Amino acid sequence: MTPVFSLAERDRRWDLARTFMAREGLDALLVFGEHEDAGPAPVAYDTWFTNGRPGATVVVTAEGAPVSLLPGPMYIMDHLESSRRGETMWIPPENLRPARSSRTIVEALHASGLDAATIGVVGLGSHMPWHPEGIIPYGLWNAVLTALPRADFRPVDLAFGQLILPLGAEEIAVLRRSAAIGDAMVEAMVATAAPGVPESHVYAAGMAAGYRQGTLPAAMHLWSGPDVIAAGPPAWGQRPQEPRTLADGDVIYAEVFANFGGRHTQNQVTIAVGDVHEDFHRAALVARAAYDAGLAALRPGRTFGDLVDAMHEPIDAADGWPFLIAVHSLNPGLSVGKGRGLFSRIPGTEGYPRIDDHPAFLPEMELVPGMSFAFEPNYAYGRHLAHLGGTVVVGEDTPIELNAYTAQLLHARGDAA
Repeated sequence: MTPVFSLAERDRRWDLARTFMAREGLDALLVFGEHEDAGPAPVAYDTWFTNGRPGATVVVTAEGAPVSLLPGPMYIMDHLESSRRGETMWIPPENLRPARSSRTIVEALHASGLDAATIGVVGLGSHMPWHPEGIIPYGLWNAVLTALPRADFRPVDLAFGQLILPLGAEEIAVLRRSAAIGDAMVEAMVATAAPGVPESHVYAAGMAAGYRQGTLPAAMHLWSGPDVIAAGPPAWGQRPQEPRTLADGDVIYAEVFANFGGRHTQNQVTIAVGDVHEDFHRAALVARAAYDAGLAALRPGRTFGDLVDAMHEPIDAADGWPFLIAVHSLNPGLSVGKGRGLFSRIPGTEGYPRIDDHPAFLPEMELVPGMSFAFEPNYAYGRHLAHLGGTVVVGEDTPIELNAYTAQLLHARGDAA
């Protein structure tokens, strides 16, 4: 059966938020949500309160249902239609507002008697990696500050993000469903990939599998080639050009972003097409060793920094180089592993800006059961890169591995009908 969120889950979240508000000395929370088409790692804390369409701004007070300020009338229409179909909506109609401008924010705060209150704000702080300095537009926020000079606004992004990182039982059930969808997307890609097949067909097969499962996954990252070092959406998605046609000896790199019910999972994918260079297999062994080290370190009571260091031990001991970070948190995307700037040493990078090392973000964060992470260890010998992994959850005793399928080098089958 398809897992859903109950009203008990709603109440658990709202109670958790209000306990946080009391602990932090806050009269209210003002929560900004990123646009619904934001792609992977969205800043979607609004949906944690609403169980609804992303992109709202939410006002949470000590009592009653939150007030949800919506981007436009279409959100109200969707709410009405869902209610007519018998769905249980978390925010009642009288708590919806048809716009989320600075004016409607000020009006909502004023209506709740918050003109001179202490208000925690989610949206002013860092949201790695896309929004290191927040998501709230300057013009909007400047207007709010001007209209409410007696209010004390305090950024609480990191504290609130860590509060909701440990998922509840219903959330973990939904996360499992998301992870299964991610695996199904990758399986469709493996079945489609073969020499002579355009990489766009592989991309389409993966996305279609996600759609068939009844969800709208974010657009995946995908590149292919015999020695490609790249990450992100394929070039034909950015510029007018033909998709590349796969050949024997290629590898396909993909980052697959499944999203079911607002709970996100990731698959890190390397697919070998035919006979590939031996260094890909060697690199995959290093990446797998880092993955296994992460599984051993993902225990309650340890820190995120401990996890990062453990995953880097086999990486640092080998004689190749790591491409990107090895791990980051999910639900929300908050903590990020350390990066090595070794990419800038490979031939062909002369004249490009240097990529520097960077430390782990939130290394002191304690691991708690229910936290979810994207394990994405990667390693390269020369220009032969292996990138593998998936979603792992901190368990009570041992980690919960949700995407074991992609924690290995995969091999194209090309047997899709």
